[in-house]
Amino acid sequence: MDVVPPHLRTWSSWDFIAYWLSDAANVATWNMASSMLAIGLSWRQVLPAIAVGHFLVAIVITLNGTIGAQLHVPFPVLNRSSFGFYFAYFSIVSRAILAMFWFGIQTTTGGECVYQMLKAIWPSIQHLPNHLPETASITTSAMMCYFLYWLIQLPLLLVPVHKIRWLFNIKSIIVPACWLSMFIWALVKTGGASGTSIYSQPATIHGSKAVWAWFAAMNSALGNFATLGVNIPDFTRFARSPRAQYTQMLVIPVAFTFFAFIGLTVTSSGYEIYGKGYLWDPLKLIDQWDNRAAAFFASFSFALATVATNIGANSISCANDLTALAPRYINIRRGQVICALIGGWVLCPWEILASAIGFLTFMGGYTIVLGPISAIMIIDYYLVHKKKIDTPSLYRPKGRYRYTAGVNMRALAAVVVAVPPNLPGLINAINPKIDVGGGIYPYNIAYILGFTIAGSIYYVLSIVFPPTETLLEAPITGEDEVERKIPSEHDEEGSIDEKKGPNAREDIVEAP
Repeated sequence: MDVVPPHLRTWSSWDFIAYWLSDAANVATWNMASSMLAIGLSWRQVLPAIAVGHFLVAIVITLNGTIGAQLHVPFPVLNRSSFGFYFAYFSIVSRAILAMFWFGIQTTTGGECVYQMLKAIWPSIQHLPNHLPETASITTSAMMCYFLYWLIQLPLLLVPVHKIRWLFNIKSIIVPACWLSMFIWALVKTGGASGTSIYSQPATIHGSKAVWAWFAAMNSALGNFATLGVNIPDFTRFARSPRAQYTQMLVIPVAFTFFAFIGLTVTSSGYEIYGKGYLWDPLKLIDQWDNRAAAFFASFSFALATVATNIGANSISCANDLTALAPRYINIRRGQVICALIGGWVLCPWEILASAIGFLTFMGGYTIVLGPISAIMIIDYYLVHKKKIDTPSLYRPKGRYRYTAGVNMRALAAVVVAVPPNLPGLINAINPKIDVGGGIYPYNIAYILGFTIAGSIYYVLSIVFPPTETLLEAPITGEDEVERKIPSEHDEEGSIDEKKGPNAREDIVEAP
């Protein structure tokens, strides 16, 4: 949770490129693109929605990432400058819960990978009797594979952040190679774009319904990595310089659109080859293959993709949040274990992935909170405080960022006003039987709407009622305090102090 010392600021531009290539080539990206076909859009409508959505979220990620690269502090600490020392816990808890959900979702798809790998070796596993009811949304064999994957990935979640970039580098080579192979296979199997209906399958919805479905698809693309829109400082704080992470602005929309295109093409080809509808889950597509070796290696690459995404987007993020909530008892490693237990088992993530519509509902639903949080952080740093932050005070409960009893009322007002417009649509999405009239439409642009409203209100309130106690003539970095005590590798994960907790660093927290 401390300011990252200079010798641990090791992430280069290539590391961020590899990180996003790694994250883009994951089952969730494939699911997102393909499930949009399932709701009636054509590929010509889906691809622009994905491109626009990821371009917008790339802007948010790069802006918030720059803050982390300049201050070298994690999201739970950084958020205190805009929300207040105690109101920041609202953002922290919100993101921790979402990270746990995502952890479970990725583990579910990882379990599917293990099933396909075991099936390629021992085909008899598909005849394993199912002793679970249909309402469980999971079979006995799937539950067994889920547990195996959860168990295998557990030790990999504990690798220190400044070292884990090597996993992303490896994944950014192996997984895209697999996806390109599947792309070529799809074109060859169906005779190429000119010889099949891959690129001519029409949309099944039209008019205003198609327009709002397109906005819902774009909002889903935004929600795909909206969590990293707020917690990207957890990684960019390890950047060698702020410029090292600028590559995110380009690589995110390009990589995600390209890999989504592969997912769309292969899914469309699966529709032509097997005639079983859109197999929007790539593991279900692999399940149709007769070539056991190809099925094994493709499933292995997806398993690698899933575990790397779980580490980068979920486990570390949640652990940082839990550490901020209870620093006396939780450090990064303990937080990751807690995330694995709650996200992996308590939340029953296989229920979320039961259908394409349900997946889109979940993806879009939590953007009503993440959009306002991201907007407030960006407006606060660049427009209100003009990049002049007192970093040591971020660690003081009674410091300049205490505001009113630990709450920045401007941020509170912005959130209170920005979230309600999207609630009717969210309610209808959860239970379509509830008629909310025209209230369903704002929800289709939930992230953009929440971001715009929250950002505007926060800026206006900060101009009318300026937080004078936090406005500085120049930034206070606290770099001298960081260099005074260079932490060991063990300190990076949280040094143990029985009296002050696993992350206590008195020289930073209590700096004068």
